Amino acid sequence: MSRTVKRAFKYRFYPSAEQAAELARTFGCVRLVYNMALQARTEAWALRRERVGYNTTSALLTGWKKTEELAFLNEVSCVPLQQALRHLQTAFTNFWAKRARYPTFKSKKRSRRTAEYTTSAFRFRDGKLTLAKMSQPLDIVWSRPLPAGASPSTVTVSQDAAGRWFVSLLCNDTITPVPAPGSVGIDAGLDSLLTLSTGEKIANPRHERADRQRLAKAQRNLARKEKGSANRAKARLNVARIHARIADRRRDHLHKLTTRLVRENQTLVIEDLTVRNMVKNRGLARAISDAAWRQFRTMLEYKTDWHNRNLIIVDRWFPSSKLCSACGALADRMPLNVRSWTCRCGTVHDRDVNAARNILAAGLAVTACGDGVRPQRETSRTGQSSAKQETPRATKGIPVLRTVEDVN
Repeated sequence: MSRTVKRAFKYRFYPSAEQAAELARTFGCVRLVYNMALQARTEAWALRRERVGYNTTSALLTGWKKTEELAFLNEVSCVPLQQALRHLQTAFTNFWAKRARYPTFKSKKRSRRTAEYTTSAFRFRDGKLTLAKMSQPLDIVWSRPLPAGASPSTVTVSQDAAGRWFVSLLCNDTITPVPAPGSVGIDAGLDSLLTLSTGEKIANPRHERADRQRLAKAQRNLARKEKGSANRAKARLNVARIHARIADRRRDHLHKLTTRLVRENQTLVIEDLTVRNMVKNRGLARAISDAAWRQFRTMLEYKTDWHNRNLIIVDRWFPSSKLCSACGALADRMPLNVRSWTCRCGTVHDRDVNAARNILAAGLAVTACGDGVRPQRETSRTGQSSAKQETPRATKGIPVLRTVEDVN
């Protein structure tokens, strides 16, 4: 059965000098308004224990535009500024719900340069997109077609650290799921990026390692440049381009891989890996970051939702590597250097394939009989439970008051 989903289509574009200047002003104004609203909300809570909402900050924005010091806010479209206030409201909503940390100020050098336009601030006709305050449409490279009859509801313009310009169009897309009776357990690793319960091993492309020497040379060149000089800006751009190349290749590989897995299987089972803690291992941090397990899981989550697939997350304490998939015996120890082992029943196991099979069995047990739903931590450590164990994210309290000038 077909279903309609919200889907973003991202394209690269090449602005003219006038368009680039207009967008740069918009990015700066968006950052300033966000920071000023965050400061106002922080002061209201710290001094009066008052929660300031979107409506109040929107009224403040109207007053700021009337002042002589901030009159330049009227030179850009008002829609991206209002959207910045809405994003701030969402950040606070997530904070009060303990889903995220307290919002932080946007930095001119480190924060992402972006502006969001709603339907009242752009015109999309005959495949041409024109933003507010611009007379000419953007020169977009249409690398793939939009859905037939698509009408964007939101347009987001951004510029990355490498200086590339992108536009993202949010449209309705119709997806028709294709029946796929298969089930697969997936074990993430470093020697092989993924090992499937079918015995297939997907090689780890190690994108960062392929460009490591080139990146190191560019970073040494950057370190020799004088801060604030034009040559340092050029060297920084070269480093950013190498990082962008690595990230693009990694993202492309993960997209192809996750799309294939979702199309071929109805049920997918993966482990709940705590990447944040795993990267504290100095010897493996670089390799774990390059593998991008968190990004892989995120892609699986929304693609399985699109295609009506089942994604099961197995408890992080489930002993998938030490458990014999043939007889169920649990080995005492299983160091990382042991890649194959023989069970007491005589079965010889490949460590990763055995783990993938155990992950699949644990996931199917959850769907069949509800085994171990929301298990307790101690129960999970013993390997008796197979469902996901959620741990609440730590949220910090409201920080000490800072001013907008501290970050701009």
